[in-house]
Amino acid sequence: MPPKGETQAESRYAVSTPAKQTSPAADFEVLLITGMSGAGRSHAADCVEDMGWYVVDNLPPRLLIPLVDMMTTSGANGGVHKLAAVIDVRSSYFDDLVAVLSHLDDLGVKTRILFLDASDDVLIKRYESVRRPHPLQHGNRLIDGILEERQLLNNLKERADWVIDTSNLSIHQLSTKLYDAMLGSGPATVSVHIFSFGFKYGMPIDADFVADVRFLPNPFWVPELRELNGLDKPVSDYVLSSKGAVEFLDAYEKAIETALEGYAQEDKHYVTIAIGCTGGQHRSVAMSEELARRLRLHGLNVSVSARELHKRHLL
Repeated sequence: MPPKGETQAESRYAVSTPAKQTSPAADFEVLLITGMSGAGRSHAADCVEDMGWYVVDNLPPRLLIPLVDMMTTSGANGGVHKLAAVIDVRSSYFDDLVAVLSHLDDLGVKTRILFLDASDDVLIKRYESVRRPHPLQHGNRLIDGILEERQLLNNLKERADWVIDTSNLSIHQLSTKLYDAMLGSGPATVSVHIFSFGFKYGMPIDADFVADVRFLPNPFWVPELRELNGLDKPVSDYVLSSKGAVEFLDAYEKAIETALEGYAQEDKHYVTIAIGCTGGQHRSVAMSEELARRLRLHGLNVSVSARELHKRHLL
């Protein structure tokens, strides 16, 4: 019998928990993805993983504590500070969850719950379309399993930070809802990567946009600039002060902003922009860096690389 005032789950958990816990990092977060079977947990987990979370599926709740402890140990998490765990009632340890959540709170770990829901008739249609039994059906009617699961999850739903009803959502609409809830809406949810390249080494095959800046004067023909590259200030100043450079950037920046707004609505959250010149050393590098600087001023997450910068003296 558990001690007075202690639930059975808390008692079992207390027995298996080490007496001393390593304090988690202050910025470590845990997200529990749960909800009705068939409501979109798996797709939600994929979306959250794309947002940078480390995702584990169908984890027994009691294992959250040692996993958090392992990931917050100095040098052991490889920079990961966001753990998302998909929790469902298939786990025989589901009743431990309340005790585990309380323990995470005591450790100071920021814990949030995402609950996916859908109406009973929609869940029935989804299960019938995939021809699989409900995990709690146990040879009975499908609706029996759905109703049992709904009852088991009722308290967890009340505690949830986000509840998303997917009854009338496509998978792309669900993604947009998740991004809106967790990151906000609009272009800020889109990660942009800009890279420079040289046309003489071939067109990129993985770019959403390709810009050609060979219309600008080539610093290669300026002796004092030839051995430098677009990351060097003399080259950058030369390129950006050239006729047409600023006008091009103004127009291209506006076009990219418009596209990113649409991409965010269409559930495309990663965009690659390639900017090319002849050898990928001067003009394209300088223009890539300047475009990245401008887009960051709009609050966008932008990274930059130079595909050909290591290919010196090949011009």
